[in-house]
Amino acid sequence: MSTAANSSRKPRIALTIGDPAGIGPELVLRLLADPATGRRADIRLIGNIPALQGAAQATGLPLPQACDWLQIVDWAQQGTQYAPSVAAEANGKFILESLTLGARMVADGQADALCFAPLNKGAMRLGGMHEEDEMRWFAKLLDYNGLCGELNILDDLWTGRVTSHMPLKDVSSHLTPQGVAAAIRMLTESFRAAGNAHPRIGVCGFNPHNGDNGNYGREEIDVIAPGIKLAAEAGCPSEGPYPADTIFLRAKAGKLDGIVTMYHDQGQIATKLLGFDVGVTVEGGLPIPITTPAHGTAYDIVGQGVAKPTAMANAFELACRMGATRVAGRH
Repeated sequence: MSTAANSSRKPRIALTIGDPAGIGPELVLRLLADPATGRRADIRLIGNIPALQGAAQATGLPLPQACDWLQIVDWAQQGTQYAPSVAAEANGKFILESLTLGARMVADGQADALCFAPLNKGAMRLGGMHEEDEMRWFAKLLDYNGLCGELNILDDLWTGRVTSHMPLKDVSSHLTPQGVAAAIRMLTESFRAAGNAHPRIGVCGFNPHNGDNGNYGREEIDVIAPGIKLAAEAGCPSEGPYPADTIFLRAKAGKLDGIVTMYHDQGQIATKLLGFDVGVTVEGGLPIPITTPAHGTAYDIVGQGVAKPTAMANAFELACRMGATRVAGRH
């Protein structure tokens, strides 16, 4: 096959149902029922037939059938039942095993990106995950020791962060110029992997009123500004720091494509207010593209057929874009 043919083929997406006890199977059925899905990518679905049957009953949609664009892997743990809306060891093991299979598919070249439906961290810990979150778990699985972190995407706005899952009292001591620069670089490189070669990135301050020239804290002067300079010297320009309470207004006005925040809720509160049902998470910095909806497993509505599929569709579309860029980069 010629290089041109390879580079123009549809991306191949490893798609998992996430937590079989959550709304993931319902979201995946709705995604697969959309005729545009098969035109967009070739899919390797890693699912569980009983969980998908329950989703079919809830949504009124048919079970997916293998076809020219869809291969189905029934990942069945012999004799295991997944009680709906329950975080248990069994569904935690299923999540970890199905993610392992999907990640291996991408790493081995059988797929170009991994997209997974929502997970439950409590179930994953019961199932054997010892890391703080799935990001660190993926890094260990892929034997990756470089910088990585969650990126949150809301339509065209991307956010990354310097620190993530830690107590607020510890954040300041974990901020360094090198860490700020690394977060800017990771967000920039993820934009480029999705086809935006020159993203406009803004960097958030840490203290009230951006520190007010040092009156309310010096992190902006001593840490964040030097980090912005380091990133620029490495070919990843950005703007700021900007006050945390106004930077998202700049983005909403179309002046920024991405924002680097200093800690978890600086970005999460804003993006979830702007669009809770449409947001996507990218496992940024890893050697393979991985996307997922930014919301959780919604145990309270499992089986009701009312789960909104927008974020799942957005996560799939972004996986396709990143997968296509990965394909093009090989040729």
